[in-house]
Amino acid sequence: MSDTAERTLIAPTELNRRTGKILYRFVLTATLIGFTVVFVFPLYWMASGALKSSRELADPNPTLVPHSFHPEAYSEAWTNTGLGRHFLNTLILALGAWLIQLIVDVAAAYALSKLRPVLGNVVLGMMLATLMLPVSALLVPTYLTVTDVPLIHVNLINTPWAIWLPAAANAFNIFILKRFFDQIPQELMDSARIDGAGPVRVLVSVILPLSRPVLAVVSIFAVVGVWKDFLWPLIVLPDPAKQPITVALSRLAEFLPANQLLAGMVIASIPLLVLFLIFQRHIIAGLTAGSLKG
Repeated sequence: MSDTAERTLIAPTELNRRTGKILYRFVLTATLIGFTVVFVFPLYWMASGALKSSRELADPNPTLVPHSFHPEAYSEAWTNTGLGRHFLNTLILALGAWLIQLIVDVAAAYALSKLRPVLGNVVLGMMLATLMLPVSALLVPTYLTVTDVPLIHVNLINTPWAIWLPAAANAFNIFILKRFFDQIPQELMDSARIDGAGPVRVLVSVILPLSRPVLAVVSIFAVVGVWKDFLWPLIVLPDPAKQPITVALSRLAEFLPANQLLAGMVIASIPLLVLFLIFQRHIIAGLTAGSLKG
């Protein structure tokens, strides 16, 4: 006899009671409010702090609501710091890293999942092993590589390639893509091969159209990873004119009033928030997709 009853944290009989319903709703509401406060409050504190005067920000008794509003801090932060140029630098770095990372990671995941090369599992294991290394341990060898690229002996310092190439092969994204590709039925690929499609045509015409949710997830990870990065661009882009917005704000922090600095941080955060709000459904769909219905 098969047991089809669902296992839940609270027994269904308890939920049917009045006390159980009240307790359940109280715990659920408290949890939602708690998580909302934890994640939203820092954003509110940063945005409202930019509206305060520098004197109010320096007050040892902080206020939740600004006593006087100074929205001009946003326009002053944009003009006084040249954020437009650094914003464009960040956009170029993020888009380039996204494109190169998508090409390399999709090709690697497709090869490991569907082409099945010799020692493919060993290669995948070595890729995943790199996730165990702290980022600080990779800084020196990566820096030495971009200052003198093997074989071609080119110095990439102060060029976008110093950001794009190290971000190209992402083991975590390759693993996510491979797991998704594994769920695609082999029959679809066999049908395409019977029609004369080669490996590249199968990837473009069969695999990629079915992988839009996971491609959206990987794309967002790639853009966010470059957009919020600070340490690596600080090292490989010493020229202030070529620095992204995160490095520029850190460099200009000692010269800016506190409210303008916070305004610059808010401006730097807006694109990522908008990106998440637009593609949140794709993120959830890509992370939960584990099977395909025929």
